[in-house]
Order: sequence, then structure tokens, then C-alpha cells
Amino acid sequence: MKRLAIFVASALVTIGVAQAQEDASTMDELLGQIEQGQARDSQEAREREARFAQSRNEQQNLVNQARAERTRQENNSAQLEALFNENQEQIVVARAALDERLGALKELFGVLQTVSGDAQGRFNTSLTNIQFPDREDFLVKLGSKMAGASSLASIDEIEQLWFELQREVSESGKIVKFPLEITKADGEVVTTDVVRVGTFNIVFEDGYLTYSGGDSAVQELQRQPEQGRYTNSTADMVNASAGDMVTFGLDGTRGGILALLVESPTIQDRINQGGIVGYCIIGLGIFGLLIAFVRWIALSSASRKVSAQLKSDSASTDNPLGRVLAAYEANQNADTETIELKLSEAALKEMPDLTKGLLFIKVISVVAPLMGLLGTVTGMIKTFQVITLYGAGDPKMMAGGISQALMTTVLGLVVAIPMVLIHTLVSGQSRKIVNILQSQSAGIVATHSEKHG
Repeated sequence: MKRLAIFVASALVTIGVAQAQEDASTMDELLGQIEQGQARDSQEAREREARFAQSRNEQQNLVNQARAERTRQENNSAQLEALFNENQEQIVVARAALDERLGALKELFGVLQTVSGDAQGRFNTSLTNIQFPDREDFLVKLGSKMAGASSLASIDEIEQLWFELQREVSESGKIVKFPLEITKADGEVVTTDVVRVGTFNIVFEDGYLTYSGGDSAVQELQRQPEQGRYTNSTADMVNASAGDMVTFGLDGTRGGILALLVESPTIQDRINQGGIVGYCIIGLGIFGLLIAFVRWIALSSASRKVSAQLKSDSASTDNPLGRVLAAYEANQNADTETIELKLSEAALKEMPDLTKGLLFIKVISVVAPLMGLLGTVTGMIKTFQVITLYGAGDPKMMAGGISQALMTTVLGLVVAIPMVLIHTLVSGQSRKIVNILQSQSAGIVATHSEKHG
């Protein structure tokens, strides 16, 4: 290492000499430049050492100041800790004195705090809170004051709490009408007259309103109860005068029954649950009803004309019996076998018009429940697919899927049962006319046979 240092120093001197030789023209100039360089380097080294010494002194001063500040802060902390302990002892003594002086009042104020908290929770969800929203601030302040234990409730505050409790009891038995800003089902905010029926319901002219408590707005139900008598009674309540007697659908469960009525599906909802199969069943049923209605009118008209023909002596071609009698009159001079064949032919011609559409009505009564069963099977397949994907942990989801699947069966039966009854009535009307034709034809043949026998 020593040799390496000597080598480096020699190299530096050589480089310095070489650089000086480039600028100096004689050896004397070169020696002068080297001496000046050494003097300059010595001066810079002394200045650097002086700066280092000064910096060291400044740092030592800063250290001394920091130590002095630490000592002062430690002394201050010890004083504050002693003061804190002294204050703690005074607080314990003061609390003991407060408890001793309060005596039975301490239990009273505890009850007061409990009652104010319970009242705040009850008033927050009560319908009377719509009319008296300011009382909540009073209860919050009173509860905070009692919980802090730093001050006592005044007589005025105790009386105010009693007044609010008494007013809640009184208002729960009143029916009050007042203007209020509400949010309708379509999102429109309007100011209208509402009626508060105790603490049970709040209504306006178009139906029932709902209130979730606190600062929430009063809103119209997204769907009013399906039964019109409930919504009609709300309009009667709004338009009633003092002393009028109004029949009103009161929900004594404070919205529980009303929520069930609203959530229960309507007829349209149930039809929509049936899906495409349900719509097909309904369309088939409507088509069958139209055919049955047309055939019932035609057969009823034919039955009246046949009844009138039975009372008439002359044959009329506007009814089946008249046309059968006209066939006899046209061939009354023929023999008995010919008359029988002609009458049978005339009766058979009337049969298509009398039985037209009956087979289709019968087919509908058979096909409708089968289509309902088809919809139920496909719906159950979808339900089991959902159970396979998401599991059977939610009974409500399973019940909803099965209910939707069974709706097609219900629709099929709703269509099939009337179709069976209608087919029975219409076919009975048709058979009645056919029996009249057959009996009259047999009577005519018998009479003709007796005359020419």
C-alpha cells in the first residue's frame, strides 16, 4: 500500500510538472509555479480546517440547546403529571360529594335518560313525527345531557318530556287532515292534503302512503291494494268533514297487512307468470268462448223457430223442422219407404249445421289442461336448473319458481272447466233439436203409413 501511495504521488507530481511545463518556458518559471501551487493548496487546507472547526462548534451548541430543552420538557411533564393526579383526586372527591347530594335523584335522572332514549326510538318511526319533527332535537339534546352527567335536567325539560309522551298518546287516537309534501309513485313531488289515522295509516285521495321514519319523505305506495274498496275509502277520508262517518280499511298492524296486500300478485301478474304457454291457453279459451257463444245464439234461435213450427200447420223453410216437413209435403204421394228415406235425408242435411263447432269446443276442453301440464313440466325443469346452479338454501326462491310453474296448470283448468260446461249446454241444445226432428220424422212416417196402409 505504501509503495502504491508513493507511486500515485509521483504520478501526480509528474502530471503537475508536465502541465506546468506546457505553460512555463524556463526551469525557474516552472519552480515558481510549483511553489505558488503548494502555497495555494496549503491556504485552502487551512481554510477548510477552520470551517470544519466552526461547524463542529455550531453542532455542539445545537446539541447543548437540545439537551437543555429536553430537561425543561421533562420538568414540565413531571409538573403536569403531578397536577393531573391532583385533579383526579379532586374529581373523585367531587363525584362522591355529587352522589351523596343527589341521593334518590340519581336514580330519577337515570330513569329520565332511559325514557328519553326509548321515546326517541318510538317517535322516530311514528306517523306523528311527520307533524312534530322538532321534538326529536329536544330528545337528542336531553339524552346527551343526561349521558354526560355534567349537568342536571331542569324542571322545564322534565315537563317537556312528559308533554311529548302525553301528546303521542293523545295523537294516536286522532284523525288529522293537513297539507304535506309527498313523493308520488312516478317520482313527482307534490304538496297535497293527507289524512293521518292515528299512528296506523296515512292516506291521500289516490290511496295509501308510506313513511319509513326519521327524515325520510312520505311516499306513495308503488302499487295500491288491488281491492278498489280500500282506495275508495281513502278518498272518502280525505273529502270527509268533521263529524262524518266513513268506512275505512284500517291496517291495525301499522303497515304489515297493507304490505302483504301490495306484494300479493294481481291477476295480470299471475297471467304473466304463465309465460307463452299461459298466453296460448288463454287465447285458445277466448276462441272457444267465441265459438260457443256464436253456436249458442244460432241454436237458441233455431230452437225458438222449431218450437214455433211445432205450433204451426204450414211448413216454413226458415227452420230445420220446417225444411223436413217441406220435404214430406213435396213427396207425400210416394210410398212409405220413399217418405222415410226422404225424411231421413232431410234430417241428415240439417245435422251439420246443428252440430257445427261442438267438436272443437270439446277438443279445447281436453287440450287446455294438457297444455297447462306442459307449461308446469317446463317450469319445473327451469326451477330445478336454478336449484342446480344456486342450491336449495332459499325456500322462498324455490316456492316462487314452483308457483310460477303451476300457474299454467291453473290456467288450463280455468279454461277447461267452463269449456266442458259450455259444451254440455250447447250440445244439449243441439240434441234437443235433433230429437225433435227425429221424433217428428218418425211420427210423419207412422201417420203416412196408417193412411196408405
